[in-house]
Amino acid sequence: MGIYIHQKDTWPDFTWRSEEFLNQLSEARNLQGRLIGKMESLGFELRNEALLDTLTLDVLKSTEIEGEFLNPDQVRSSIARRLGIEIAGSIDSDRNVDGMVEMMIDATHNCFNPLTADRLFDWHSALFPMGRSGIFKITVADWRKNTTGPMQVVSGAAGKEKVHFQAPDADLIETEMNRFLKWFNENDQIDLVIKAAVAHLWFVTIHPFQDGNGRITRALTDMLLAQSDKSTQRFYSMSSQIRIERKQYYEILEKTQKGELDITEWVKWFLRCLINALKSTEIILTKVLFKADFWNKHSKTIINERQKKLINKLLDGFEGKLTSSKWAKIAKCSKDTAIRDINDLIYKDMLQKETAGGRSTNYELKK
Repeated sequence: MGIYIHQKDTWPDFTWRSEEFLNQLSEARNLQGRLIGKMESLGFELRNEALLDTLTLDVLKSTEIEGEFLNPDQVRSSIARRLGIEIAGSIDSDRNVDGMVEMMIDATHNCFNPLTADRLFDWHSALFPMGRSGIFKITVADWRKNTTGPMQVVSGAAGKEKVHFQAPDADLIETEMNRFLKWFNENDQIDLVIKAAVAHLWFVTIHPFQDGNGRITRALTDMLLAQSDKSTQRFYSMSSQIRIERKQYYEILEKTQKGELDITEWVKWFLRCLINALKSTEIILTKVLFKADFWNKHSKTIINERQKKLINKLLDGFEGKLTSSKWAKIAKCSKDTAIRDINDLIYKDMLQKETAGGRSTNYELKK
């Protein structure tokens, strides 16, 4: 008998003990329904704002799990362009950012379309538009080859990697993926949330690509969760929660890979993670509602485009402290103009000086 689940004689005949997680599944389903109902009551513009925030978070955190940190403004701008949402201060985005965004949007907005090898290859091409992962040339839009040796799934910084499991040999990939795709498209006998848990584990076990497997795994997870929500719009981020629980994620993944085909413990962990993701979306909703209330309060206040751009940046979660120098740089104006803009907003009760002192004067929204 092999050490990993994909080497077992009964692979991939997964089993689980439903009675052990029925309460968790019920809680997750209840939270999904309440969240979708709450979002539908927001109205078109606020719903778009929540969708934009959620997708931005999803893309950023899915790449962070792999140790890659994208520019948040580029991600937000790329998503807005593809969804036809107008935002203040939109900027150009890099090809790798656009590729990640294209994959995530296709996975969720076209969640009811069949999953095929060609569709996966398109996603892979979008992730690696230059045919390279960093400085290394990789096989793109095709299953991995034997040229690089066994595929090991690792985590940790370079030089301190921890091997969690070894994926199936490359010459088995096509057979493995044909079986996975048939199950993914045709099996409608299990709850879609449980199907998302199984698909996540199954795909990440096969690890069919030379690179990008984690990001594609999470896109497939979102795809099935979107089906379970009966909605192509995403208002919670599983990737963000996995990023928070990254250590536990790799622990349960390794334990499951070295266990048996009974994956009850994996499903229980997945449901706990999903429940936490659904609960944490309240933070996004609170921010969206605050933004709406803020602009409603100041609907008759006359401000210029520079001021509107910077106010929106603060409302969207400005990183660091806002100073007159940063204002000038972002708004592409002189420091004197920035100071006049700021003083005008203070006079109009939209901005205030931060109470904490320091070398520079910092500014924040007047709540």
